[in-house]
Amino acid sequence: MSRVFFLCKKSLYNVGFSLLLFYATLANASVRGSGLPDFAALFEQASPAVVNISTLASPKARPSIYGPGGEEIPEIFRRYFGIPLPDESPSGRSQPMSLGSGFIISSDGYILTNNHVIEGADQIIVRLSDRSERAAELIGADKRSDLALLKINNDRSLPVVKLGDSESVKSGQWVAAIGSPFNFEYSITKGIISALNRSLPSDSYVPFIQTDVPINPGNSGGPLFNMNGEVIGINSQIFTRSGGFMGLSFAIPVDHVMWAVDQLKEKGYVTRGWLGVAIQDVDRDLAESFGLEKPMGALISQVVPGGPADKARLHPGDIIVRFNERVISSSGVLPMSVGVIKPGEKARLEYIRNGKRKTADVVVGELPDENSGAPEHRGDKTPSDKNPLGVQVAELDENYRNKLRLDEDVQGLVVIGVNRGAGRSIGLRQGDVITDLNNISVTTVTEFKKVVAKLPRNRSISMRVIRGGNPGYITFRLQE
Repeated sequence: MSRVFFLCKKSLYNVGFSLLLFYATLANASVRGSGLPDFAALFEQASPAVVNISTLASPKARPSIYGPGGEEIPEIFRRYFGIPLPDESPSGRSQPMSLGSGFIISSDGYILTNNHVIEGADQIIVRLSDRSERAAELIGADKRSDLALLKINNDRSLPVVKLGDSESVKSGQWVAAIGSPFNFEYSITKGIISALNRSLPSDSYVPFIQTDVPINPGNSGGPLFNMNGEVIGINSQIFTRSGGFMGLSFAIPVDHVMWAVDQLKEKGYVTRGWLGVAIQDVDRDLAESFGLEKPMGALISQVVPGGPADKARLHPGDIIVRFNERVISSSGVLPMSVGVIKPGEKARLEYIRNGKRKTADVVVGELPDENSGAPEHRGDKTPSDKNPLGVQVAELDENYRNKLRLDEDVQGLVVIGVNRGAGRSIGLRQGDVITDLNNISVTTVTEFKKVVAKLPRNRSISMRVIRGGNPGYITFRLQE
């Protein structure tokens, strides 16, 4: 009896052990079949076409902006230059500096990277996957989309990346980045697409792909791959409050990139469509005041005299809700939509005026760009950003006073745009009213330009700003 019992226990033990093995096998099979990606083949296939980019450049002082207490204020959106720029050597000679990544798009040596990676370089050096180095020629660059096209000469056919279709990507898909974070060459990181068509304050003409792929200094200019090993974007920026990766990285879509590459090859710069308007987002309160069911569209806050929108008889207060076939869900969508239209072409837009939907045909102009030498339609009331503050301002007319609920006795200039520069770093934004700069009252764009041109360097400068009806002073410094 005891023997039978022993045999039964042994049998039960064997059965239990078999079941454990069975479920473990099922679990392993489940993991293998769950769709979790293996990036080894992707890396092996794509990495030979990824390059490391370094430069020789004259040392430059790092610009710093300071707050009221003397503390340095970092930019929220940081472009990554790779390893920090070194101090000037005792001899004053340029120093080599590893800055970022890039990738080869044609076997004859055309390479794409970010403009901020090579900007200001005296010499650009490309290191290939076999560790050989080549001097690169800058074919063209576009600051607005942060793109640069390089060319190297080589005695053999070079490996190239496969280009994908960024229009077909979807949120939630796996992606991978290859680059040189902190100069650790050929590092691969992975993540998913978090969102599409993101508009960032620093680049309103690029419909960024947002991912959670870890991007660090040195990844800039490197490729973002889908699981087929195809490039769907160029890694360009991250969002950070700490200076390091925080789970939000942004890539320039490859379709937008190749649209720009054709122009960079042909003429060395990129031209974009232009409406000649200053716009702002429509929030819940504005939507209610304009009779909209929900916040949407791009609210025109100013029309450039003589510009395309002016000729199409658009007015401040009009809300653009559709441009050609694209719905303008927010103000950030409009510059992207207009920018890819060839100057001189006609476009149809829908807008809301006094609660009624209307349509207009507009001949798209050419966006003024300092690289192209295109003429700018500028009058005394026209926005200007040619200043170290990077701020576009306009005079307070009746329309602005009504929108901002300002009293008649308030004098100053309304901020209608903030680009790169001290203004963005100290937190200026659209709708702010600048009344005094460096202890001088400013009421016209001409006065503003004159004061800005004479701003001192390396000492505190005060600015009086009204935001939401509340005035206050902020301070900053401009470096030499």
